[in-house]
Amino acid sequence: MTHETLPPLLGVALDAAARSWHVFPLRRFSKRPALHREDRCPRTGVCAGGHRKWEQRATTDPDRIRRAWADVPFNVGIATGPSGLVVVDLDVPKTKSSADTPSGVTNFRALCERAGQPFPTTYETRTAGGGIHLYFTAPPGIRLGNTAGKLGQYIDTRAWGGYVVAAGSITATCSYTIADSTPPVPLPVWLLGLLQPAPPRPVGPLRLPAVSGSRAARAALEQECAEVSAAPDKQRNITLNRCAFKVGRFVAWGDLPRGEVEDAFQAVGEARGLTAAECRSTIRSALDSSIRKARPRDAA
Repeated sequence: MTHETLPPLLGVALDAAARSWHVFPLRRFSKRPALHREDRCPRTGVCAGGHRKWEQRATTDPDRIRRAWADVPFNVGIATGPSGLVVVDLDVPKTKSSADTPSGVTNFRALCERAGQPFPTTYETRTAGGGIHLYFTAPPGIRLGNTAGKLGQYIDTRAWGGYVVAAGSITATCSYTIADSTPPVPLPVWLLGLLQPAPPRPVGPLRLPAVSGSRAARAALEQECAEVSAAPDKQRNITLNRCAFKVGRFVAWGDLPRGEVEDAFQAVGEARGLTAAECRSTIRSALDSSIRKARPRDAA
């Protein structure tokens, strides 16, 4: 009996499809889709009824996959939404970042500890850049989108509208590899609570809790809270982290009570649609870091 010898990346694509993960080709040595753009769509084949993007064209059909990877060793993209996946992307700081900047893994471990939960054991891959992808099965009946920084710095998630690069894909210098072959487990309930959009709140004037402290400290707190209030939706958590960090020095100097600062940022964070839990987590982490790193007042 003979066994078919498959090109490696075709094998990767077929293995993913066998898991019911919807795949599509990425450019060689790249993370970018290898599909035509809308302005170059021939309006034939799968696009006969109109241009279809990568998420719509991702497939588990072995015949389509064999045709797509027949001549070119494309990298393999996994469309997370159609595949019923939520992938937590734990990135690493960029080269120019400070040496003590925590990575996505470090921040996610801290998030787990604050929630009183273990670091999840699930299907895990290591990215070409040194990061980690944690795969979870999506909760039934709930359609989650992508997030950027919502769970913390260097922590993104991919669901509907997103994709990840499959293990076995290669870049010019490295490859994506499987770090843990455990089948994906369901997305933990506590993570789902952090990722679900907050219910819309009535729009009204922002009222911050009254705070004590020096005039300059109060002015800084009001200014940073206004920054959070005006932040774009995709930057809410990152902005809250940055602004709380900037005010932390006034707490370190004794100009503002920490509890009052936390209450002020909690109010504005929740008013912007963040959950109470993610506000508390972000604010405490930012203040802890700021207070630890604060220079003396006369050196600031």
